[in-house]
Amino acid sequence: MSSSIEDPTDDLKVTPPKTWATGLPAVTHALEYSLDQTSPRRTALTLLNINQPQGIDCPGCAWPEPAPGKRHKNEYCENGAKHINDEATSRRVTREFFREHTIAELDGKSDYWLNQQGRLTEPMVKRPGATHYEPIGWDEALGLLADELKRLDSPDEALFYVSGRLNNEAAFLLQLLARAFGTNNLPDCSNMCHESSGFGLGETLGIGKGSVSLDDIHDSDLIFVVGQNPGTNHPRMLSALEETKRNGGQVVAVNTLPEAGLMRFKHPQKARGILGRGTAIADQFLHIRAGGDLALFQALNRLLLEAEDTAPGTILDHEFIRTRTTGFADFAEHARKVAWDDILAATGLDRGEIQALFERVLASRKIIVCWAMGVTQHKHGVPTIREIVNFLMARGNIGRPGAGVCPVRGHSNVQGDRTMGVWEQMPQSFLDALGREFGFTPPAHHGLDAVNSIRAMHEGRAKVFLGVAGNFVRATPDSELTEEAMRRCRLTAHVSTKLNRSHTVCGETALILPTLGRSDRDVQASGEQFVTVEDSMSEVHASRGKLPPASPHLLSEVAIVARLARAVLGDEPSVPWEEFEADYATIRDRISRVVPGFEDFNARVAVPGGFTLPNPVNHGVFPTPSGKAVFTCNDFTMPEIPKGHLLLQTLRSHDQWNTIWYAPNDRYRGIHNARRVVLVNPEDLAELGLADRDLVDLVSVWHDGRERRAEGFKVVSYPSSRGSAAAYYPETNVLVPLDSVADISNCPTSKGVLVRLEPSRDTA
Repeated sequence: MSSSIEDPTDDLKVTPPKTWATGLPAVTHALEYSLDQTSPRRTALTLLNINQPQGIDCPGCAWPEPAPGKRHKNEYCENGAKHINDEATSRRVTREFFREHTIAELDGKSDYWLNQQGRLTEPMVKRPGATHYEPIGWDEALGLLADELKRLDSPDEALFYVSGRLNNEAAFLLQLLARAFGTNNLPDCSNMCHESSGFGLGETLGIGKGSVSLDDIHDSDLIFVVGQNPGTNHPRMLSALEETKRNGGQVVAVNTLPEAGLMRFKHPQKARGILGRGTAIADQFLHIRAGGDLALFQALNRLLLEAEDTAPGTILDHEFIRTRTTGFADFAEHARKVAWDDILAATGLDRGEIQALFERVLASRKIIVCWAMGVTQHKHGVPTIREIVNFLMARGNIGRPGAGVCPVRGHSNVQGDRTMGVWEQMPQSFLDALGREFGFTPPAHHGLDAVNSIRAMHEGRAKVFLGVAGNFVRATPDSELTEEAMRRCRLTAHVSTKLNRSHTVCGETALILPTLGRSDRDVQASGEQFVTVEDSMSEVHASRGKLPPASPHLLSEVAIVARLARAVLGDEPSVPWEEFEADYATIRDRISRVVPGFEDFNARVAVPGGFTLPNPVNHGVFPTPSGKAVFTCNDFTMPEIPKGHLLLQTLRSHDQWNTIWYAPNDRYRGIHNARRVVLVNPEDLAELGLADRDLVDLVSVWHDGRERRAEGFKVVSYPSSRGSAAAYYPETNVLVPLDSVADISNCPTSKGVLVRLEPSRDTA
């Protein structure tokens, strides 16, 4: 049985960090993991169909595919291959499994062990006071959930959480259900990751999305990759950066850690990547201190203004600034006041490094800045993004081919879910369109995001939690408090493909509602269905499952939401839920009348490769109150690190996708057979009186007086930037205080956790 799978033994081995990524080892590791999960036939079926025009959209990252006709027949990366075959596994979790294991026993297992048990096969319920899950029929399960929702004193006592794996059609229905029920409590995974991007871009450009395409990446003169590790988190980005380099562009890496993929890339689908040395990616590596990105872009902006003073009319794009922007004069006055001593202290860089970068900027007509959570998950994440926009606008690098902003989302359809209305703060224009289409008045007050949802559950103000996809308990900060909060609910329910920690942290009543995976065929009353997703570059396309469902008892996410809605709402408002379940095209018809940019949705998505949503920024239109892009003044700030402390960033290993790890390795960083490690600069180790391989506890420092401790971590001497440290999540989520959030966006500060390292209490 699958339950015989054992956790790997913790036996740390460290090798020198890699100086290149992918190549033949990536192919080997992908196939090894895939064939361990399922048969050669199923592996071939998934890999030949993943990211193809008539195939399965990778359930992993949101990096876009090249246009049809330009795609490789193996248009996937190592982690994408692992991820889809982890979902396509032949292992199954049956009612016998739940009979054999108590919930308490399952709660003691690792994330790896839970995931490796395989696909869920039928609905399960944990009743009040029970020690085990037991089978339950779909009608009873959804009726139980519906009854609890209808018992609430207020719709705002319910939470409807969404992960980025959810497709557009199901996401649209879920937000419709929540709002017809009477609440905007729609927390999602973006609250924890890229919320700062949405706020920063929304305030300055009027739209919370990136503005570039793959063609722009290929044609850019200079690309910044800031706070991002594409070699692990979205490896197909390296193919695009290789094309940039071959077209004469340059790449600058800004990171607290040297990342192998940004040093050299060996393309696994080309002979030069297998037999040759591959392509050097980063032309310059800025080994920046954690949280120093704001100061870096403030330095560049000051240098731009000073260069314009020296050579008037030759540096800045005055036409763009005059006709398309507002606030430049105040920004310029503010930017000139940033002190070099502050900049150098915050970045940890020397003046020469910044000057060399500036010379690249001056030599480049088309510039793109890409970023990920290394920027967004800091207290000053929003100001940093606003300063990046200032930098790009100063030379007109917004809306120009080969130039623009590029927040790189880390999960397949996280951007699409937001477009479909999964947000606690959707604009009134969306709510009005939704109300007109379905004949009701959606609630106008803002709902709860992820952080505030945890707080509401903990305080008893939220009593029913429905999670659709994802692993909320392990994706969120302040693990002990989050688990306490979930256990205080009257009912928790999770729509899932596989077992995870969120199923073991139960409300008084708990439901597991198993669903089809992205790779499973979806057949409804009108025939075989497809779903749609939106990638990081606003391209919308279809995804069609190819495998027989893991169990005859599974329902699609669309079907689960539609049936729940009928049980909760009845006929008020008048929504054809049965029709939606039977034929997803009818959902897309309604989306086309509610969501801007989706006109003629069914016809346009039928074209191989789908379509690109319009971005007004690329046409010189900025949907801000003034109708212009906004220069902002962002006060200088840097993390304060008291003597004897470090600033910890939580990150994922190479053998990991989101909260689940597939093996205890991080081979690009040279970590093998262990996850409870903390990477620390050797000079910091010496100052702290620690040695390589010492066993320590990580203790976070926060003003609420509550001790948050992650025990039993081995110190690894590593070339991280001075004053910073790194360790893997979700093991270190316990250290992130719920109240430690980014200003404005409320995004947890998982890249800026102040910690001290103490001799471990764990003597094992």
